[in-house]
Amino acid sequence: MSATSRLMAKADEAMSKASESPAPAGGQVTETGPTSEAGPLGRVDAASPARPGVVVRPPLAVAARTIGLGLAGLIASLLVFGFIAEGVRSQEVFLLDTWATPFLHGIASPALDTVMNLLTDVGSTLVIGPIFVLVFGALLLNRRYGGALFLVAAITGSLVLQGAMKLIFMRPRPVLAYAQVLPDYSFPSGHTMNAIIFYVALALLAWSAFGRRAGLLSLAGAIVIALLVGVSRIYLGYHYFTDVLGGLFAGVAWLLIVGAAFRARPTWRQWRTKGGPEPANPRGALR
Repeated sequence: MSATSRLMAKADEAMSKASESPAPAGGQVTETGPTSEAGPLGRVDAASPARPGVVVRPPLAVAARTIGLGLAGLIASLLVFGFIAEGVRSQEVFLLDTWATPFLHGIASPALDTVMNLLTDVGSTLVIGPIFVLVFGALLLNRRYGGALFLVAAITGSLVLQGAMKLIFMRPRPVLAYAQVLPDYSFPSGHTMNAIIFYVALALLAWSAFGRRAGLLSLAGAIVIALLVGVSRIYLGYHYFTDVLGGLFAGVAWLLIVGAAFRARPTWRQWRTKGGPEPANPRGALR
């Protein structure tokens, strides 16, 4: 082997060792190469084949913007929910309640009745339950344990919160000649709260797994589904308009809290390991 060939071989070996060197203890390491965008729940970057122990951190501006928007959304949701809840506790009559129910009943028809009954079922446990089991199983099979835990926390919190709030506010159901009066309390709307939490949670998981475009499309679809479920509850006479609003804003607030907790998980792990580099997840975000 010539001297030139030996020098080139040594240079290649040195470059290979440099690329495999461990990350600094601070964990603030970036690397080149194509990566997928991180969704609201955190990173979705694939593991680097050259540096498998390195995790790509989101830019500071992106992280700050995410925190700021999330905090603003949480405050706004709690303020609106608090305003409605205070009116419910004082048995205030809301103008929106006296308008929405007669308006929707005025456009009733047999065909629309069928559509609204189907829509209200979308927010029930009869539909959400089987979907939850299928998605939960798929997440476990793909070793996305963090995603499975996020889904469990989101939907369990929804059931606990709505049950507790119904007992706290004890708002009677609407009494209408054309509607069945259900045995439990009215505020907030459980179907609406289940729909906004569960379907938006699925959209966030889709964003984390498949990227920004799929996530945004899924998120838009989830919001539309939740709104339609809410409209169906008013149309069928099961809830007041403010019950639906309360369910929507309570659900958004809970999702922001759970999402923030899962977004912060990498930081907690880093503190627990005293600043050491976090192992990369070969299957993406939400391990």
